[in-house]
Amino acid sequence: MDSIKSSLSKITDGLRFFTEFGMTLILALVILDVLFPGTTGIVTNLGSIVSQFSKEGLSGLIALLLFLVLFKNKPTD
Repeated sequence: MDSIKSSLSKITDGLRFFTEFGMTLILALVILDVLFPGTTGIVTNLGSIVSQFSKEGLSGLIALLLFLVLFKNKPTD
């Protein structure tokens, strides 16, 4: 049973690392796109993602808020 828990812990840690790396990369690209408009197109893509959530009405808003709450309340080691 301990080997399953340790395996799941390693997988979770790896996924957490890639998620945090992705968020850092997105932030860096947003800053780059703000400083030099049109270089990455990330601001346009993020705008389209947010508009897709808003088109879904209340359910889209709830899904977006749930994602933000889950990402903000991630466990820290």
